[in-house]
Amino acid sequence: MQSTNDKNAPSKIDVILGLQWGDEGKGKIVDYLATGYDIVARFQGGPNAGHTLKFDGQKYVLHTVPSGIFRAHLINLIGNGVVLDPVVFARELKSLEDSNVSFKERLLVSRKAHLILPTHRWLDAASEAQKGKAKIGSTLKGIGPTYMDKTGRNGLRVGDIESPNFREQYNSLKAKHLQLLKIYPEITFDLETEEQRWFESLNALRELQFVNSEYYINDALRAGKRVLAEGAQGAMLDVDFGTYPFVTSSSTITAGVCTGLGVAPQTIGRVIGITKAYCTRVGGGPFPSEQDNEIGEKLRQEGFEFGSTTGRARRCGWIDLPQLKYTLLLTGTTDICMTKIDVLNSFAKISVATKYRYNGLEHTELPHDLCTTEVEAVYEEFEGWQSSLDHATTYDALPAAAQKYLRFLEEYLGVPITMISTGPEREKLIV
Repeated sequence: MQSTNDKNAPSKIDVILGLQWGDEGKGKIVDYLATGYDIVARFQGGPNAGHTLKFDGQKYVLHTVPSGIFRAHLINLIGNGVVLDPVVFARELKSLEDSNVSFKERLLVSRKAHLILPTHRWLDAASEAQKGKAKIGSTLKGIGPTYMDKTGRNGLRVGDIESPNFREQYNSLKAKHLQLLKIYPEITFDLETEEQRWFESLNALRELQFVNSEYYINDALRAGKRVLAEGAQGAMLDVDFGTYPFVTSSSTITAGVCTGLGVAPQTIGRVIGITKAYCTRVGGGPFPSEQDNEIGEKLRQEGFEFGSTTGRARRCGWIDLPQLKYTLLLTGTTDICMTKIDVLNSFAKISVATKYRYNGLEHTELPHDLCTTEVEAVYEEFEGWQSSLDHATTYDALPAAAQKYLRFLEEYLGVPITMISTGPEREKLIV
């Protein structure tokens, strides 16, 4: 019988995911950690993601391509759990080419990843328009309708591009969508132009290597390759455990790695959960620690909290520890990385939500439905450090007030904070 610590045992997959409502700064952390891996694999989501990286004086935003693409030795895999829009994808590849990033031999696409059609985007926009004030804040990228076709067993996948019947399959799915669109209010959508762009964009996709990713990843693990799984969005947007229905359409927690790459639970190793030093959310939905006031506006301006995918202003508030405790439970996080602590530099007082008050009592657990339960956040207040962190390269170099803030969070959450990001640049990271 093989020992569990046998040096010939397969490698483990390490995971990076967001612990809040997305936009936590995962791209920078993936880029930083990627040097220690052979493969970076995206396991869910689609072009609704916007992973921002900043280095060498340049800013890059990735939507579908894994954030390891800027490390020349790395293989980057788009897993089966991802939904892919060829138009957005081709534009992203062109941007990489313009930046002299070599990727064609290093970017692999799962044949089982689902394709976003132009009519998926049309359905997304029409559905959101019908909801009026009840909008969920969709990015209108066609993500939801594509996942609906996936679970409804109607979807079109990357591997279908290789089929001689591809155009027939496309037309069949399009016809279904045109029927569905009759139940929604009419909106402006130039299908002919969008289709032309879509089919032209397939050429860029065809230049890449398609793989049976479940075999590829498991073979790599058996060969001792080091794999880093990259999530999109955040755990509070998980379709099962997030603030439903104000969620995304995929599994954003660690369980999504298994279904989004085709690996068994025992292959999961370290889980690195990313959280901001405060909290943000894009679009509608509950947000217990939101500061819809001068504090929220200051957080927005200091943190430049505008969506990298949509450009929308993010809602801002104080860090929410009951919420984080919940997502730590769901994800099995082993290490916390805290980003954007520098955004708090100028605050004289910093608040931390430590409890919720609902149904007349105080709780540290989230109610079953945050959307219908009236929740009031209960805060503890901390002194701010009111100084720049630009020259802090070690934990000991941080101001005493910042250390106190971090120590409190770590003790409350019960998981070590092993990385602290003090700015958007690659080098501004305390490990």
